[in-house]
Amino acid sequence: MPDTPDEIGKRVRYWRLRRNLGRKQFADMIGRSTSWLDKVESGERNLVRIPTIEVVAEALAVDPSVLTDAPAAARALDRVDAAEVSAIRAALGRYPGLADQTSKPASLTQLARQADYIDHAWTASHFTTVAQHLPKLLEAAQHAALTTPPSELVDAYRVLITTYRLASSMLLKFESHDIAWLAADRAMHTALAIDDTWSLARATRSVARAMTAARQRAEAVDTLLGMSDRMRPEVPKHRSSLLSLHGMLYLAASITAAEQEDAALALAMHEEANQAAERMVGHYETHHTYFGLANVAIHRVAALVRLCEAEAALRFAATIPLSALNTLPPERRANHLLDLTEANARCGKFPEAARTLAQAERTAPQEVRSRPLAHGLLRMLLTNTNGEPGRLVRQMAERAGVPA
Repeated sequence: MPDTPDEIGKRVRYWRLRRNLGRKQFADMIGRSTSWLDKVESGERNLVRIPTIEVVAEALAVDPSVLTDAPAAARALDRVDAAEVSAIRAALGRYPGLADQTSKPASLTQLARQADYIDHAWTASHFTTVAQHLPKLLEAAQHAALTTPPSELVDAYRVLITTYRLASSMLLKFESHDIAWLAADRAMHTALAIDDTWSLARATRSVARAMTAARQRAEAVDTLLGMSDRMRPEVPKHRSSLLSLHGMLYLAASITAAEQEDAALALAMHEEANQAAERMVGHYETHHTYFGLANVAIHRVAALVRLCEAEAALRFAATIPLSALNTLPPERRANHLLDLTEANARCGKFPEAARTLAQAERTAPQEVRSRPLAHGLLRMLLTNTNGEPGRLVRQMAERAGVPA
């Protein structure tokens, strides 16, 4: 049975809002009136003619089937698409400082609230939410940094650095490494402009991750350890705000060292991070790092996987209490499960790898359905599983849009 006009209309409206398009703006894009669009979105008018459906779909940057076919529509809901990644890239390509600042900037309180909302969406692995709101926040935060009075400049720059970091993290997760480097570099230069240790530590992590993705691993380690040395004297004096960030620098260095196949340095960095975690009072969210013993432990698993020590990674993972893992947000838990999926596969334990990947999908659906990394794991498992595990993998692949 074909989808009803009401169902199609709801999808048109959903994608219009997801693309941040106003009613008149979108109606103008497709050469129609706002009253025509209102009737389509309410289900009063059916998009029955193929040329019209194609025009609407093209303006929304989706395949026509996403509007007309229920399974295709469901698959698209949990996937960040190329148009959304491009929107982040485009936002980084705009320079508000070159234009006349005629519009009134949003209040710093409002921008900080928006940045916090997107940061929480990130830790929850709601990447479609991040992709929808981040481009506008990038532009607004840049504008605010140019117009904020000196007394509020540090706070304005912190919001801008958070926004650049989110952009870099999103682009790395979706393998746009060149632009991720640009966003991270901007975060670092913004932090250097105010010489704020909190900002520098956060920006350093982003720059190091971008360097690692670009295979500049030695430079990444040097940058991380340089920042660690720089902030060390300040940590005892500002323990509540800096200790978790100091520990996260060591965790980043441990992963980068593992990428370099330097097992000794990776272990040394893990031990430094572990000591920092043990000095914390409680192991709760601190500045969105979720730094603590559980996060340190799963980073050790990740390092062992990158060192191609899959059996050791699985043994270490087995020592981490489930109660500790449950203190971490979905993004961290899902990435841990992706590491375990890879470790199981490298050990030839393909049924266990399939079940672990399914657990990752239940924990954070968009980590598996959106990310190129997870799609690669699905393709590998499609060729190495059969029976019930194979059926499970095929179902995940269908939801992710990965050809079986």
